[in-house]
Amino acid sequence: MASVLVFVLATAGEAFAHAGERAFVLLLPTRLYMTGGTLIVALSFFIVLWLPRRWLGSGESWRRIEPSPVDWATLPTVALIAVLVAAGYLGSRDPLANPLPTVVWSLWWVGVTFLHAVCGNLWASMNPLQAFRGLLARAPGSIRRPYPRRLGHWPAVGGFFAFAWFELVFPAPQDPALLARAVVIYFAVSLVGMSVFGTRDWLRFADPFAVFFRMVAWLAPITFRMRGQHKTRITLCWPCAQLLHVEKLPVSGVVFVILVLSSVSFDGLSRSFWWLDLVGVNPLEYPGRTALIFANSLGLVANVIVFSTAYAITSWITAKLSQADTERVFGVFILSIIPIAFGYHFAHYLPAFLIDAQYALRALSDPFALGWNLLGTAQLHVTASFLSHHASVAIIWHLQTAAIVVAHICAVVVAHLFALRHTDDRVTLVTGQLPALVLMIGYTLFGLWLLSTPVAV
Repeated sequence: MASVLVFVLATAGEAFAHAGERAFVLLLPTRLYMTGGTLIVALSFFIVLWLPRRWLGSGESWRRIEPSPVDWATLPTVALIAVLVAAGYLGSRDPLANPLPTVVWSLWWVGVTFLHAVCGNLWASMNPLQAFRGLLARAPGSIRRPYPRRLGHWPAVGGFFAFAWFELVFPAPQDPALLARAVVIYFAVSLVGMSVFGTRDWLRFADPFAVFFRMVAWLAPITFRMRGQHKTRITLCWPCAQLLHVEKLPVSGVVFVILVLSSVSFDGLSRSFWWLDLVGVNPLEYPGRTALIFANSLGLVANVIVFSTAYAITSWITAKLSQADTERVFGVFILSIIPIAFGYHFAHYLPAFLIDAQYALRALSDPFALGWNLLGTAQLHVTASFLSHHASVAIIWHLQTAAIVVAHICAVVVAHLFALRHTDDRVTLVTGQLPALVLMIGYTLFGLWLLSTPVAV
């Protein structure tokens, strides 16, 4: 992934920001919302403590199901990616008229992620890398080695950090040609890794997007499992119940979850007036990303370090107060953070998704700017008026606030159910979970502040 960064940085051209931004000033009593959301999270902790255990359920009646990879299901995805990459090179240079940027950054990175939180790990069957599994297995002279378990998820951590840096810091993540090159290099690196370590282990441990979508799918109330080529088993469970069946994550898995949470947080923080003032930039005279590459690179790294340190300290205090194994608390408690990571992902990207999805539908009808109308949406009128009316802005804000608050409540419940596995003593349950509650309340305030603070666009 480092080669991706070096290559695209060396060929950087004109800078583009996100296609759709938070282009409105929030005229709502945000302090009341922040206070109310924080109190709700704190209150949910004490309510959960006194609920009968049978009401919460242990989740033991639900099995975590991973969809079986099906090669034929990946063929449409492979064809779509081929068209999108070709469009990136040959189509319009306008990132809003070219389908590659809007499909990657909106329909895939945002929309597909939303689907995974509801429908389970769809990417396991859609992943285009699966289409090359059979070819790699039969390739003559291939070098096949067992995946080193000591590596854990560290390759995925490195890959996701490169992806986050490209999205949040690199000056032109929306440039169609540069994005097409990044996609090609990602596939090349992935195919090499799969040919050496095997498709199954590479996608399980090293591929950042396979790891990410599997993590989000643990939140889903619906799971699918292929039974042969024509049968699909659908299983229902409580949202987040699958987290209770995930084994303790290694250090690399913990860092991956923290990286996901801290990177999406830094996207909002890096454009806030507070951050720009901190790095000596007048937010009313925003100089663009190129002038902030160094500062934002340091900020992204610092954000990960701060979040990791806060989590490590919280885990250590929790283990001491609950008289539990520190390593186990460190690897298990992180699972309760996953709902929070998704909640802020949803809240942060929602306004941009509502706009960019319209551009994606329009661009897909004419991917090469040749005057086509393949989907009948080439003349679609893209509207962003809902970002300038108080009523619609209030609805979006309520959805964003609800996503963050509900995510933290889910985190409280999951953390409590994990704690119940260790002890039934009320005093130990309360004292052992107080550090986690403080951390979650703190991030609730931080997340709601990020949503409401002024940003440079």
